[in-house]
Amino acid sequence: MNVIITPFEEVVAFHGHKCPGLAIGYRAAEAALGELGAGRPEDEELVAIVENDACGVDAIQYVTGCTLGKGNLIFRDYGKHVYTIINRRTGEAVRVAERPDFSLERIDARSGELRRKVTAGTASADEEREFRDRMDKMIETILSMPAEEIFTICPTEVEIPEKARLFRSLPCAGCGEMVSESRARVQEGKIVCIPCFEQYSRGW
Repeated sequence: MNVIITPFEEVVAFHGHKCPGLAIGYRAAEAALGELGAGRPEDEELVAIVENDACGVDAIQYVTGCTLGKGNLIFRDYGKHVYTIINRRTGEAVRVAERPDFSLERIDARSGELRRKVTAGTASADEEREFRDRMDKMIETILSMPAEEIFTICPTEVEIPEKARLFRSLPCAGCGEMVSESRARVQEGKIVCIPCFEQYSRGW
């Protein structure tokens, strides 16, 4: 189903620069919304579960409208380019996972060599220009290639997370700063925040 997707240029402006990782996240969001037949929602109709904290997550946030602040972006630190998008209204969910046979160096093997030089600070000015040109072309390729060549896209069943709840804030007895009672700890009978809490462990 065709849905209206936010232009990539707007996502770049939000993120601060364009890069292949952002393009991959953009295509993942596009694929998920297409599968669900949903556009960018007004508020919290969609939920995104992301399994990495890389550039692509900014695209997921901007395109789907799922954000940490609203509580409908859930981060799981698995180090995987996998995104699950849930439609609260219909109960449908789709899992978009980067294919094992997809890689940036497969698109352009030379870019990997140049990336290592640029990152190490050993690239010449010509090599830096070549690297930027190759990155631009790689982004164009990612934005135009079939989504099925980048991801496996399949419906999935997942428990729909509850909407974000509001909690009272209490002053920490250690630093004096306000802390949500859902994250507060009790130490020697006093309310403290996590940074002020002295962790007790016997090795397990």
